[in-house]
Amino acid sequence: MTPLHLVIVLWLVCFNLFAFIQMGADKRKARLGRRRIPEKRLFLPVILFGSVGGILGMRLFHHKTRHKKFRFGFPALLIVHIAVFAVLFYCNII
Repeated sequence: MTPLHLVIVLWLVCFNLFAFIQMGADKRKARLGRRRIPEKRLFLPVILFGSVGGILGMRLFHHKTRHKKFRFGFPALLIVHIAVFAVLFYCNII
């Protein structure tokens, strides 16, 4: 594995894990009636290639599943991320 590949894998693991944990933390705060994580902060790690973690967190914790921007936005970002990686692989960039 090249250093670039290692960085990419670490990036993906970190942001997916962070997105997943954030969804769980926000759901817990919602149940306890505490101050919540702003929606744009929930989207940030997902935008930064953490879409799988965000989707898994949304499904596992049953959090934000009624909000259209999450229900459709997270999968849309996943499609964009897959397309970006497909182009990068096709062009032999990574």
